[in-house]
Amino acid sequence: MLDPIRLALAQARLATGLTDPNPRVGCVLTTPDGRLLAQGHTQQAGGPHAEVVALRAARDAGLDVRGATAWVTLEPCAHHGRTPPCCDALVHAGVSRVVVALRDPNPLVGGQGIERLRAAGIEVEVLPSDHPAAVEARELNIGFLSRMVRGLPWVRMKIAASLDGRTALDSGESQWITGPGARADGHAWRRRASAVLTGIGTVLEDDPRLDVRLVDTPRQPLRVIVDSQLQTPPQARILPGPGAVLIYAAQDDAARRAALEAAGAEVALLPGPGGKVDLAAMLRDLGRRGVNELHVEAGHKLNGSFVREGLVDEFLVYLAPKLVGQGREMMRFGPLGSLADAVELEFTGIDRVGPDLRVLARVAGRARF
Repeated sequence: MLDPIRLALAQARLATGLTDPNPRVGCVLTTPDGRLLAQGHTQQAGGPHAEVVALRAARDAGLDVRGATAWVTLEPCAHHGRTPPCCDALVHAGVSRVVVALRDPNPLVGGQGIERLRAAGIEVEVLPSDHPAAVEARELNIGFLSRMVRGLPWVRMKIAASLDGRTALDSGESQWITGPGARADGHAWRRRASAVLTGIGTVLEDDPRLDVRLVDTPRQPLRVIVDSQLQTPPQARILPGPGAVLIYAAQDDAARRAALEAAGAEVALLPGPGGKVDLAAMLRDLGRRGVNELHVEAGHKLNGSFVREGLVDEFLVYLAPKLVGQGREMMRFGPLGSLADAVELEFTGIDRVGPDLRVLARVAGRARF
């Protein structure tokens, strides 16, 4: 049986890795008696939004949408940005009803899309916040919601470790603790992020590319390096395109900065205490740059700094069925005064990925957007 809002969510998922900094939105058009007319999802920034894509698909098929119902995963926009307001497109098309899975917290929208639709005589239904479709729409756009509400990206820290919590041997050897399925799955999570971040220690030890290559992607996320003293080698594999590279430093060096800029990187200075990059200020800056989800793949020291400063929202941990014994830990912070000071988490997903376990854990109380 046709479930239009589920179809709209499936369309929204197709926008993953494509629309940033815009949200992932799907739209389905049905006749008053529930027959499917057209569907679509938001395109790359500057391209048409989901509602317009669906309306154009109906027009191209010669279908009349007057009196139709539009099922959308996010409130239609009401402002002129890179594209005209979607609520106006729905009004002009003559739809009679709009079902919205989630209100848009963007202050440029914030209920105005719904109000303008209703003012035009269109019936608007907003699903309850605990409706499964509303919950899924929220999760799909958790980074966009975070940026709109907090001005910060949603920070997801990815870690691959043995069952006893080791990410590498003492020598630094880490390839490969987890299997190829987990590595491909990790690239799928990179794909959905606006930016992928690592530290200078990882750059110097592993010389990673930090791009998306194990899954198909329409774009490469921004690659970010936390490099307090500008030690990134100009020949590092992370620097060449496609995709942009942003290096945050705490101490300037004109010659090193010029060499890195000549290699294609942008350098931003954000000095913090102890000659380190101010990580909290960095997140605010990334939010201003339109980063919705920040995917962190770093070593135990930088991971520990993120956790110690309370900057991580969610952990994506792959556990291999191996025991390593002595080696590098997932993160280094503390010591804590007591167990009452521990970072409380909520498990949100535990799945098998090949022989490995994928654990999703969210900091307790986060994502109450």
